[in-house]
Amino acid sequence: MIKKVVAKKRLGEFSEIRENLEHWLSKTPQERLAAVDLLRRQRYGEIRLQKVVRIIKLKTHKRKIEN
Repeated sequence: MIKKVVAKKRLGEFSEIRENLEHWLSKTPQERLAAVDLLRRQRYGEIRLQKVVRIIKLKTHKRKIEN
């Protein structure tokens, strides 16, 4: 028979989150982006992300200048 084992810890004692945060904050933005890209490639393969560009032409309003 398999026994269920539960270990309770206080959140203040749980330092893994803090250690992970400190690790990633010590990296440059380029290193963080490379890590994200590695994880994306592991999950989805070599499919590249689609780049979308949308150009919006704004209406220009002519103001009447009064002297």
